[in-house]
Amino acid sequence: MITLYALAAAFGIGVVWLGTNIKVVKQFERGVVFRFGRVQSGLRGPGLTMLIPIADRLEKVSMQIITMPVPAQDGITRDNVTVRVDAVIYFKVSDPVRAAVDVQDYVSAIGQVAQTSLRSIIGKSNLDDLLSNREHLNQGLELMIDSPALGWGVQIDRVEIKDVVLPDSMKRSIARQAEAERERRARVITAEGELQASEKLAQAAEIMAEHPAALQLRLLETVVEVAAEKNSTLVLPFPVELLRFLERATPQASERRDQAIGTDTGAASNGETLTLEPPRIPDDASGLELHTRPTGPSPLNVQRG
Repeated sequence: MITLYALAAAFGIGVVWLGTNIKVVKQFERGVVFRFGRVQSGLRGPGLTMLIPIADRLEKVSMQIITMPVPAQDGITRDNVTVRVDAVIYFKVSDPVRAAVDVQDYVSAIGQVAQTSLRSIIGKSNLDDLLSNREHLNQGLELMIDSPALGWGVQIDRVEIKDVVLPDSMKRSIARQAEAERERRARVITAEGELQASEKLAQAAEIMAEHPAALQLRLLETVVEVAAEKNSTLVLPFPVELLRFLERATPQASERRDQAIGTDTGAASNGETLTLEPPRIPDDASGLELHTRPTGPSPLNVQRG
């Protein structure tokens, strides 16, 4: 019976011994073994690993990418603007031995370096760069953090500036600047449109000067456009150029009119009497009574001495 108890006690001690000296390393971890305080060169991979009792101590190091937000930092840019900038950093362990030996807490160390580098990059940059040229700033910030991290066995995978908080006065100034820029662009576009329209109008004027009939066609098109609106009153502009065109188009009528006026003027200059008779009443209206009120002598006699 005593022998049975002894065997059970030995079995229990063996189980406890195995439990304290057998460790499980996960797939995303690597094990660094310290034997009597001295690190061993070989890393323990995923799975079960056996340790020497009392002599060995296992430290697990995660090989996953760690996402760490950088607290917002207040700083003054190179153009003397107070801003508040926060960022996020992605990193992973590339050398587990150096991460476990060379630095006490590599996660805290990376966080402190990221904060100081962020404040430094704010002081070296202008406000416009923080707002519009973040890719270049991210690269510069990554280089500043990666330089000391390589000595700790840590690789910086990516650094991103998340948000830039501006004072309210600066926001209003930027809004006014953007509004002025938009207004400037609108004026430039309007001026360019006027320039193009004036060039086209000048070409149209040259064509109408060569072909006067084009002006009359354009006038008729304008009348059609105005009449389509069904207005009760139609204001029709009558350009002087159209009168000149009509005068050139009917030279014979003008000559006959000029000859008639010249004949009458010649007869009056020779001393003859020019009589303009009033209109006669037709025969079919002889039976009607016509009341007239004379306003002057009916015949108009023009005499020259």
